[in-house]
Amino acid sequence: MATINFYLDKLDKKGFAPIHLRINCNGSQIKLSTGKKIQSKKFDKAKQRAIGLSIESNEINHYLDFLTERADELLHHSNKKIFAQNEVKTILNEHIENYKKNNNVNIVKEQVSLYGKPFTFVDLFAGAGGFSEGFLQAESNNKFFDFIVANDINENCELTHVVRYNHQLGLDAEFLKQDITEPDFLDNLLEKIKGKNIDVVCGGPPCQSFSLAGKRKKFDKKDDLFSHYLEVIKVLQPKYFVMENVKGILTKEGGKIKELIIKEINSIVDTKEIPLLNSFIKKTRTESNSFIFDSLIRRVEIEKLLEKDKEIGKEEFIQFVENRFKKITPKIADYKTSKTDNNINTIRHGFNLLARAKEWNKLKRDIIKEKDFCNIDSDNFVNSFTEFLTEIGSENIISKIENAFKALKVPSSYKKACDDVIIALKIYTTSFDESIEILKKYCNSSQKMELATILEGIRLYKIEKPFVANASNYGVPQNRERVLFIGCRKDQKFISEIPATVKEEEKVTVFEALYDLDFIGNNQEAHHYELVDISAQYNGTAKKMSKLLKKRNIDGKPNTKSGKSFAEWSKKGRLIERFKHHTKPFYVKNTLGLENGEKFFDSLNNHKTSNQSETVIKRLEVILKNGNYKNAQSQLEKLNLSSKKRNYNVLKPEEQSSTIMTIPDDYVHYNSPRALTVREMARLQSFDDSFVFQGKRSTGGNNRKTEVPQYTLVGNAVPPLLARAVANEILKNIK
Repeated sequence: MATINFYLDKLDKKGFAPIHLRINCNGSQIKLSTGKKIQSKKFDKAKQRAIGLSIESNEINHYLDFLTERADELLHHSNKKIFAQNEVKTILNEHIENYKKNNNVNIVKEQVSLYGKPFTFVDLFAGAGGFSEGFLQAESNNKFFDFIVANDINENCELTHVVRYNHQLGLDAEFLKQDITEPDFLDNLLEKIKGKNIDVVCGGPPCQSFSLAGKRKKFDKKDDLFSHYLEVIKVLQPKYFVMENVKGILTKEGGKIKELIIKEINSIVDTKEIPLLNSFIKKTRTESNSFIFDSLIRRVEIEKLLEKDKEIGKEEFIQFVENRFKKITPKIADYKTSKTDNNINTIRHGFNLLARAKEWNKLKRDIIKEKDFCNIDSDNFVNSFTEFLTEIGSENIISKIENAFKALKVPSSYKKACDDVIIALKIYTTSFDESIEILKKYCNSSQKMELATILEGIRLYKIEKPFVANASNYGVPQNRERVLFIGCRKDQKFISEIPATVKEEEKVTVFEALYDLDFIGNNQEAHHYELVDISAQYNGTAKKMSKLLKKRNIDGKPNTKSGKSFAEWSKKGRLIERFKHHTKPFYVKNTLGLENGEKFFDSLNNHKTSNQSETVIKRLEVILKNGNYKNAQSQLEKLNLSSKKRNYNVLKPEEQSSTIMTIPDDYVHYNSPRALTVREMARLQSFDDSFVFQGKRSTGGNNRKTEVPQYTLVGNAVPPLLARAVANEILKNIK
């Protein structure tokens, strides 16, 4: 049995060491030069691989893996059992030369361009699958995306995913139906990923989940989803991640939420670089600040731990600080006081509470779940729940410990020691960035410069500011502004914005998106397409309406020669050739219907109008005639057709629609006094007609809290063409 190893030869004048391949077999030894050089400090001798996530390290490690595979193949999996040393050298040298000539150790070209190996992505808070759909439509220089896992908490999201991606497209993409806040979520996600490296994570935590640390007073089930999203990023460490949200997130709480998001993203660290930071802390440490610096080292070390081990790391941190308190207790209080004093007991019991954070957090999750189940909100119960959940929070416990210390009559000689205990506890609750800010206070100017250099290498992701994207700039017939936070791993090209694919005058109009579906009346359902005669339907304005139809590429760019209108693309489908349909599109009522094979195969799906009363139809006729709801108010009052609804959005055929939401009755069709169908809303979101929304069409009342019917799936989705533009930009830059 042969052993295959790599070792470094003597340093050259520039401080680089040649990497050699060594094979030992039956007492004989073969040495070969790989032709690669590296600094010895950047080479892990135990693992025999380059250290770090830089492009150079990746290239070298890929090359060494390649040589290992070829040597192993030759020596252990060849039909020939005996080789002369020169034979082995000749064959392996040939591999080395061929590899250098043909590949130039270019991972991107080798894995993606030459062999078409895809980049992987995971879709969190997936909903209907707008991100997933757009990523599967993307392709750039023979690079494309492979769909690994989607996640959401709702059964109809899962059903829509399973039908679209598993049954219809024949993909093996998994779906994890679980709340991201549950303790075993990450374990279950990793199980679904099956050991694959994830290149991109996308998804948008609901905007309600963003709140300032220490001010979380709402305590609903959407609370703090953002931090759990970042925990997934920390574990998977994708090359890029995309977080989508409403534009209002930029101004929420005076812009502080935006700053918090950036700060938290910057706090994601490259754990391989932590030893360098801790070496700096130890070097900067003095006798007077030793306890604080030891606390900072322990806090930074927690970043290296896997999520399942972090609770133990946090518990050990609290024990470390508590031991410090135990040592100073006899010096600040006599024996009797230490056993009976209310303030001493508050401090002592506060440590007990902090050490049991894992158990308290589980209790907190269970209470919040029960609170939501019982609809505790805007009533006389909510304050009691809020007060209790606030009480058991780490920040509140530490605040009480701090106040207890202040109430004690501590001798001046031990006041600093007590203050240090409080600082250490505050370090416990800080983000990585906040810990660094504490560290900076103890550094002089030259130390701060050295620390800044270290921090450049330790931050795993680059992000400067969020990007506001209007979907209409990417071929979507809708003015839908969304904020994108794009995190770029430090070894990848920086992406700060997504270039528009259409100019203002080239944007897709509502008419171009919907005209061919305008053959349906009130309380009707269509299962196949019918011909729409624009000349007959629009009479005197037929020419004007026909001019709104433009030939385009998929992304909306005009293409008069071989392009298709938006409606034609919707019928043909925008997926790339690799994802051809496995079966025809079909609809099922629920999961049981899918299991029982109760499928509905139609050429057109989700095209059903509501059964609106004569009064509603008359109201919509007046609004449509007046052009908008505001102008129609006086006439509606005269005709006794007033409504309590705050607004109706009348679609303008020559414009883009306003932001599509989840309630169809908010919109009036541009040509008929009716609300929109699911399919029409899906068109305005840029979903292909072959994408079938499953389950119930709509719901109401309290059911809206738990159910995600077709209209909600559509309204909450990321427009696939916007997602496609994001995915293409990533493919252009990803390494």
